[in-house]
Amino acid sequence: MRTLILYRRLFAHGTFGVLCDEFGNELCKTVERPWLDNRKGESCVPNGTYDLLPHQSPKFGKCYALSSPELGVTVYGPSLRTHILIHPANRVDQLQGCIAPGLEFGVLKNDEGKNVWAVLNSKTAFNQLLNWLNNEPARLIIKAA
Repeated sequence: MRTLILYRRLFAHGTFGVLCDEFGNELCKTVERPWLDNRKGESCVPNGTYDLLPHQSPKFGKCYALSSPELGVTVYGPSLRTHILIHPANRVDQLQGCIAPGLEFGVLKNDEGKNVWAVLNSKTAFNQLLNWLNNEPARLIIKAA
């Protein structure tokens, strides 16, 4: 089983990280919601170890789901957090607790026309990550950078 390590930094406007393989090789950048005490739909998930499971989402199609019952995260529940996915998105406001990959960090306009931090080329990064994972389960370790 492959292991991924997400090194992330928490900011008031979002959580930004670097996703690496078990040898420290960078695979992509990431964006998530800010840490808001693990509130459903508003917060990134807590640091810890998760199972990363191939998943078919009605909204996003083929993606990966996080599961760690000890941390209150499962795919379908019952738990504090469900349906925490890795899927394409560029901005924090496009996420509800999930993780989005990108090729690099940048600035994009949000729906109100305001410049916000983001990841760029999310679909490309996501497809590269899917290829690398090869539809196999993996382990994801999330920790502070």
